Amino acid sequence: MFAFIFSNQILADTPSTHGDSEKGKEIATGVCAGCHNADGNSVIPNNPTLAGQHPEYITKQLMDFKVEGDSPAKRDSQVMVSMVAALSADDMQNIAAYYAQQKITPATTTNSDESLLEVGKRIYDGGNLENNVPACSSCHSPNGAGIPPHYPKLAGQHPAYTISQLDAFYRGGRTNDINHSMQKVVLRMSAQQIKAVAEYIATLH
Repeated sequence: MFAFIFSNQILADTPSTHGDSEKGKEIATGVCAGCHNADGNSVIPNNPTLAGQHPEYITKQLMDFKVEGDSPAKRDSQVMVSMVAALSADDMQNIAAYYAQQKITPATTTNSDESLLEVGKRIYDGGNLENNVPACSSCHSPNGAGIPPHYPKLAGQHPAYTISQLDAFYRGGRTNDINHSMQKVVLRMSAQQIKAVAEYIATLH
């Protein structure tokens, strides 16, 4: 959520955006569709929607699930570690290219608590100065479109998935963010604030 001036090394580590979307479609249909749907619009709230996501970001996340030698994966998920085991770097770029071209179907929030959504909007747009929480919009943009290549699109994401990832950052189960910025942010947020932000993000288009 923080805005950064990137070093040359960070930029050098950004995955290539080149990929063959047709080859990616073949892999996505056969490997990814069960959890993320063939077009990337997951119907399972705990699984992320990938449609329309920045290709660089998708590629990086897939790479971070990959186990290299004796080193553990940078991002922990038994399911995803096994799914990417047989994928090459080219496969990952092809999948990313395919999903990036798909049109997102925004998640629908069933939360009718307007006060909760208002809290989420306030934190997303302006942060929480009292606890030194920066505005989510500063890195993910006011409409949730994200800032490629490092900050993902959030608009329309399932609240359950967003909550699970913020919780993973909070508990240290996910540490593959730049400078551990997300960990620093969520440690200053309450469970209710995390839920509020997640529910608000689902309403963004």
